[in-house]
Amino acid sequence: MKEVINIYKKHKVTVDGYINTLIKSLPKDYIDYADSILKSNNYIQLMYAVDENFKQISPVICRKNRDDSNIQSDKSHYFAKLDLDANNMYVSNPYIHYRTGQSSLSSVIFIDNKYYIFDINLIKLLENLNLIEYNSLHDKINKSIYGIGATILSLVSVALIVYGGYKFLSLLFVPNDMEFLEDIFKSIISITLGLAIYDFAKQIFEHEVLFTSFHHTEDKQYKVLGKFLISVVIALSIETLMVVFKIALEDYTQMLAAFYLIIGTTIMFVGLSYFYKTIRESGCDEEG
Repeated sequence: MKEVINIYKKHKVTVDGYINTLIKSLPKDYIDYADSILKSNNYIQLMYAVDENFKQISPVICRKNRDDSNIQSDKSHYFAKLDLDANNMYVSNPYIHYRTGQSSLSSVIFIDNKYYIFDINLIKLLENLNLIEYNSLHDKINKSIYGIGATILSLVSVALIVYGGYKFLSLLFVPNDMEFLEDIFKSIISITLGLAIYDFAKQIFEHEVLFTSFHHTEDKQYKVLGKFLISVVIALSIETLMVVFKIALEDYTQMLAAFYLIIGTTIMFVGLSYFYKTIRESGCDEEG
């Protein structure tokens, strides 16, 4: 909803002008031609008429049905802040439509002592004007695939966290001095990786399933990738520390291998730091 409104605000003059031009170009007997109007303009959700005393005088005409239950009902509360322009037209601010649950606009035109109201699906209108790219079927398929993938990743993360907890509890109740250090590090690594994968799955679910964007900013993708890489590097650092301690306690001849492992982990830290530095420098400060 927020992104849709931001796009609308950016192109408000163009969108409002298009709506006004469209409505003025329609047959003036709006209610009589309602079916053909709705058929040829898929972004118009419904329409109805109100008299000069703000009493509804026509059914609410939707694409598939007509609702006449509110005929003669008082609509004055909807017109309390109505401010018609020089062409006797008005376009509302965006809102969530009570029937469809979609981001919508309402347009009003006053002709022959009657108000004609058109409720417009904002997403479909912006798509029609090529201001956003949105395909409902494609969006549903993407959400389903991302949802399944994120759920599986979450289950994997839970399994890792449970395994890490199991190894830790085993050390408490069945102590093993010979393998204590190795097992405690295994527990830490397992839990760390589990949290990293869970955080990655949560980011996918939030950004691609619950709050999918109409335009994917690079900043959002970098944040998801960056948080995952940080968790992975932390896990690798712990693994490196475990290997160094193990070599130091058991076999000094392998210390050179441990040194190379530390160098490799350090290079990953430097690479990750450069990654963040590059992102910050390539970003555009709105106030600059």
